[in-house]
Amino acid sequence: METLNELLRQAEAAHGHLCAGQILGVRLALLGLTRLGIADPRVADRKRLITYVEIDRCATDAIALVTGCRLGKRALKFRDWGKMAATFADLESGRAIRIVALEDSRDLAARLYPHLESKSAQQMAAYRDLSDAQLFREQWVRVEIDPVDLPGASRKERIVCERCGEGVNFGRVAEVDGQRLCLSCAHPELCYWRPVEPRD
Repeated sequence: METLNELLRQAEAAHGHLCAGQILGVRLALLGLTRLGIADPRVADRKRLITYVEIDRCATDAIALVTGCRLGKRALKFRDWGKMAATFADLESGRAIRIVALEDSRDLAARLYPHLESKSAQQMAAYRDLSDAQLFREQWVRVEIDPVDLPGASRKERIVCERCGEGVNFGRVAEVDGQRLCLSCAHPELCYWRPVEPRD
């Protein structure tokens, strides 16, 4: 695996800028891989790792870069909990570790780098220099992964929703009044979009 500085250069290029979140994400992912004993999942250990991220911010792009886990490969899973946290699940060993950024690392950054002009600059310096113990809390966890959620091709048949006619993969259907429906038809109250009349 590349050095921290090389990974930060790659993260900056992929994300469009380097920020405190990118640095935190690279460090968080490196720690997760180290704890699991995975040298470089992007090369030799592909399809061994599933990563769950709990926030849709800059750190997530960095975590994806370091781990090689991507939504399109079904190896990156998003749980919208608004937390600077990620769980790394090793499919080979069955072990998983959840790592959370410590809230007080922001205050520590301000105390250690008061001479830097902005909070962002303080955090960027601190997130490069602080130890893993100063930045993160680690917890070994168990992650139950349904076989349908594993990376790779669909292991279930493709279903056509009996209401809207749209195709559905990976068993994401619900039976309602004897009909097999896509989740947006089965639970319209949870749907993120609503139909509107077309504009001319």
